[in-house]
Amino acid sequence: MTTSTAKPFKRSEVPEEQTWKLKDLFSSETEWEEELAAVQADVDKVTAYKGKVLENAGALLEAIQTLEAYQQQVIRVAVYASLKISADGSDPANQANAAKVSSTMAKINAKLAFFRSELNELTEEKTAAFLMAEPGLKAYNKFLQDVLEENEYKLAPEIEETLAALSEVHGAPHNIYQRTKASDMQFTSIKDAAGNELPMSEALYEDRYEFTADTTARRNAYQSFTNTLDQYKNTFAAVYATEISKQVTISKLRNYSSVTDMLLAPQQVTQDMYHNQLDVIGKELAPHMRKYAKLKKEKLGLDELRYCDLKAPLDPDFNPYTSYEEASETILNALEVMGPEYSEIMKKSLEEGWVDRADNIGKANGAFCSSPYGVHPYILITWTDTMRGAFVLAHEMGHAGHFYLAGKNQSLLNTRPSTYFVEAPSTLNELLLAEHLMEQTDDVRMKRWVITQLLGTYHHNFITHLLEGEMQRRIYQLAENGVPLTADVLCEQKLETIKNFWGDSVTYDDGVGLTWMRQQHYYMGLYPYTYSAGLTVSTAVAQTIKVEGRPAVDRWLNVLKTGGTLKPVDLIKLAGVDMSTPDPIKVAVDYVDSLVDELVKSYENE
Repeated sequence: MTTSTAKPFKRSEVPEEQTWKLKDLFSSETEWEEELAAVQADVDKVTAYKGKVLENAGALLEAIQTLEAYQQQVIRVAVYASLKISADGSDPANQANAAKVSSTMAKINAKLAFFRSELNELTEEKTAAFLMAEPGLKAYNKFLQDVLEENEYKLAPEIEETLAALSEVHGAPHNIYQRTKASDMQFTSIKDAAGNELPMSEALYEDRYEFTADTTARRNAYQSFTNTLDQYKNTFAAVYATEISKQVTISKLRNYSSVTDMLLAPQQVTQDMYHNQLDVIGKELAPHMRKYAKLKKEKLGLDELRYCDLKAPLDPDFNPYTSYEEASETILNALEVMGPEYSEIMKKSLEEGWVDRADNIGKANGAFCSSPYGVHPYILITWTDTMRGAFVLAHEMGHAGHFYLAGKNQSLLNTRPSTYFVEAPSTLNELLLAEHLMEQTDDVRMKRWVITQLLGTYHHNFITHLLEGEMQRRIYQLAENGVPLTADVLCEQKLETIKNFWGDSVTYDDGVGLTWMRQQHYYMGLYPYTYSAGLTVSTAVAQTIKVEGRPAVDRWLNVLKTGGTLKPVDLIKLAGVDMSTPDPIKVAVDYVDSLVDELVKSYENE
């Protein structure tokens, strides 16, 4: 197999209308550089409160508000550099600027460590007295209550300052992982069933080839992808093992019962809630998805359904493509049920430079939404003209709408809810899009296709990311038991996790075990499993909106505007869903079962 000479566009060759409007953050690189210098000087506005944070209630309010204003300034600087390197990680200037920000943030965090250290002295009695004496502090009640909960695990001030000074080092595993994937990994070109040579990149594989109806191209792309992953497995294993070792060590330093307890603490989620997601879905969803895999193998006419075939289209001859413009219009129509306020935000996201959809060398794979406070969200996606892309875009627009509303209605410290909830607004958009598409057609094949897209969303959140969460559960246990996390161990655990779910409905190869290398979420604590929690919530809310209409929508918009002022269980209860029990998870699993059954029956009736 030879390397193709065909390459994606350079960033400089991409049409401007396909890129996001970074001028809303900074009008020029020069202005950004000036602000980068300014934040290093302006940290003194916060350090002026050193030794005075808890002097009295008024001083505490002033200190918090000063810190909040400064954080908004820093966020804009950091997000700008992050967006630049996400758009083109191969650009040496973007790499250098990202390094500058990382270094600057390490210094800033060290200087600001005093703030949290002084808050360590807060007690319930003192907090209650301060709240009584200064009404302005009531707006930060959730923040102060969170501080009280965290204080139990804080270390001596000088140790906290040392750890803060090492933040750049602590972030090194994630940075190395991202830099290697963006700049160093190269993939051999592939051939399709007709013998045509096609370019290959990680973005092309994950956004196009993995979903292609061309079995030859799909399997060749998978082989090219895993061949490259295999070349880096020992390096990535060492990097990931370092990340795990760091987390386990810190959890012991802080006297947590386990690293799991430490990582769940900022999410404000109980171990029961965490294990419910992994156990209920892992056990109860598997039979339904194996039934779906059996149907796919039969309808695709495959002798064997390989792991890389799982996302192949069920009806290869019916694969609707769509332009970005058409998809945008469809999404807006689908979200009209959410009312004029939300619809206007969605329209702004598409028309005012929030979205970067270009495909260029060095661009980060996948999709995300970054929401710098006081500006507007930024969405990254690589548009490949597939209707599936419309679901991905709607998903990220859900994140944008959430944080836009939260930012408009809450101060910075009160904006962000637990990551346990974060994926609910985004997946709700996907479910509403699917419902809209189903209503707009009587065509059996189109309905089947929409169901498969819904199943694609559940596959993404209830399988792909949930199994990442299951792997994390295994890996943390091994690490705490002192087992060295070599590439072989990681591959073995990943393969076993996948086999436990799919059973004998899928044929496996050595490359399957390498898929732990695909996702940066492993460097983000216990984040992967929260995808399933969010989709569990949105499944319940979507069904309620379908039944109740406007009242359910109003409750949901209130949830979005509430931001991070409530713990996740209480926040979600505002929408009428109780995640303290496994019941909503079982309901969501039953819904997926109904989708699979509907799909199977549609073929039986032919």
